[in-house]
Amino acid sequence: MAEKASSTYDESQIQILEGLDPVRKRPGMYIGSTDKRGLHHLVYEIVDNSVDEAMAGFCDRIEVTLTKEGSARIKDNGRGIPTGINEQTGKSTLEVAISMLHAGGKFGGGGYKVSGGLHGVGVSVVNALSTKLIATIERNGKIVTQEYKRGIPQTQVKEIGKTDKTGTTIEFFPDPEIFESIEFDYDTLRVRFREMAFLNKGIHIILTDERKDPIVKHDYHYEGGIVSFVEYLNKGKTTLLDAPIYMYGEKDMDIVEVALQYNDRYDSTIFSFANNIHTVEGGTHETGLRSALTKAINDYARKYNLLKEKDENLTGDDVREGLVAVISVKLPDPQFEGQTKTKLGNSSMRALTDNLVSTKLSEYLEENPKEAKKIVEKCILARAARDAARQARDVTRKKSGLFSMPAKLADCTSKDVSEREIFIVEGDSAGGSAKSGRNRRTQAILPLRGKILNVEKTRYDKALGNAEIRAMITAFGTGIGAEFDLSKLRYDKIIIMTDADVDGSHIRILLLTFFYRYLRPIIENGHVYAALPPLYRLSKGKQIFYAYSEEERLNFLEKNGNGYEIQRYKGLGEMDAVQLKETTMDPQKRTLMQVTLENAIEADELFNILMGENVEPRRSFIEENSKMVDKDSLDI
Repeated sequence: MAEKASSTYDESQIQILEGLDPVRKRPGMYIGSTDKRGLHHLVYEIVDNSVDEAMAGFCDRIEVTLTKEGSARIKDNGRGIPTGINEQTGKSTLEVAISMLHAGGKFGGGGYKVSGGLHGVGVSVVNALSTKLIATIERNGKIVTQEYKRGIPQTQVKEIGKTDKTGTTIEFFPDPEIFESIEFDYDTLRVRFREMAFLNKGIHIILTDERKDPIVKHDYHYEGGIVSFVEYLNKGKTTLLDAPIYMYGEKDMDIVEVALQYNDRYDSTIFSFANNIHTVEGGTHETGLRSALTKAINDYARKYNLLKEKDENLTGDDVREGLVAVISVKLPDPQFEGQTKTKLGNSSMRALTDNLVSTKLSEYLEENPKEAKKIVEKCILARAARDAARQARDVTRKKSGLFSMPAKLADCTSKDVSEREIFIVEGDSAGGSAKSGRNRRTQAILPLRGKILNVEKTRYDKALGNAEIRAMITAFGTGIGAEFDLSKLRYDKIIIMTDADVDGSHIRILLLTFFYRYLRPIIENGHVYAALPPLYRLSKGKQIFYAYSEEERLNFLEKNGNGYEIQRYKGLGEMDAVQLKETTMDPQKRTLMQVTLENAIEADELFNILMGENVEPRRSFIEENSKMVDKDSLDI
């Protein structure tokens, strides 16, 4: 029984957290988490302020530097934070902006028409969660600075020089008392800033890592904006159109930009943004794009008899096959669902986007009949494939309309989904050991026969015609495509359990490609894991040690001496049920790696490079990322 709180509850127990104390007390409320993601969110908060200056037309250069001392320094050439006395507080406006929550120029004062930072908490939150923050402002011919410690000013705002430039420099040192790690990851930042440069054509975002020897530096700058973005996303793919279709429209202060292009692939990629914020759950702007796209293509196909009178209209899925699209909207008063800003809710944006895309795409199709015919014919082929896929799905159903479970699935008995987990196992031999070593109440086993299809190279209907893929879809219970329903997922954990060798890694990436392209929400919601089986078993009498890498084996022997019997596992099938259970399946002893989707754009690019049709990008990627590859022996 839980211990009761004090029975006394009166005025003395009401606490008032002043200044930035709430941020340090509950940092997750402001930055989402205190892990790697939260740490990098601090950098984004400062850079977002600089990008807001760029969107307002006052900044075209943002420099982000990771220093050897462990700080992040962000410098822009915007107007500079005002430093005069703030009438409400009697303090310098710089100190107010940096050390007070909900203080900023984004609440309708006219400083910004469009902004990603809605709550005025960005730089002040960074200040609160840093052991040290130094703000340096160039404005009105002066250079002024102020230093803070965990949100508290340590100096007055003081002038340190003269200048003919303008801009803001914020340097901060994240607080190790708050964060699990205070080491910034260069690649995480690189991907985000490349995206921001695409969305704001003309600006330079320069990322430098002074911790490396030699120093690493990237300058992201795209004059083509989101057109360059679409071209980048289609890199290595065969496109149907010579160049992306670009559409721009505005009403009052709302702005919509859309760029799209078709390729010969079978998946679709749509990335949507509002005020530079990636709206991963879409929203009204993305809904407007989807509906207008479907209507414009159907209207054109009907008008020119590419769709016969007896034919049904093309569906949204049909017209999006092979589509790569980026939609970026900018508006003065965005309404997001929650602080996480993952879904746009402004109803006016749906109408504006719908009207823009309907008009501009219809004009493009009329003016480019050759390209229009290619698009419509691809959509019609997609519909035929989808009909075949529906028939393939129907094969897996009972007459009652319910999915029948695969014959080789050894299901678990628990009815509580939160404790149910399914192991996707490579091969019947390993499947047999796994079935014998499992906890029958909570652990299900689904053996796969060999390598599944590479869905990156396979049409939808062919993929669903594959017995192994159908078995997984059926076992998971969510359905697929338009039928997908995450609430029907039958297991909390889907665990990929493959051999600890090259073939096992290949099977794992094939499975992850299938999950990413067909069942992405199970990854996004944290349901996918990879089991990490050992490579070696070292035994001496009753003493047993499992090594998960060659390095771990050598370190163990160096520390404990020789004389151990060493068994090298070539595959899971070589383990008996007891060994497999105690190393890879027992929740108390096993090691699982959760598969997360940190950045959908980077993931999309990697799956295309590693699993797509085009060999040269894959060869280049392996050459650049492998230290041991023999460049003359690549056969991919």
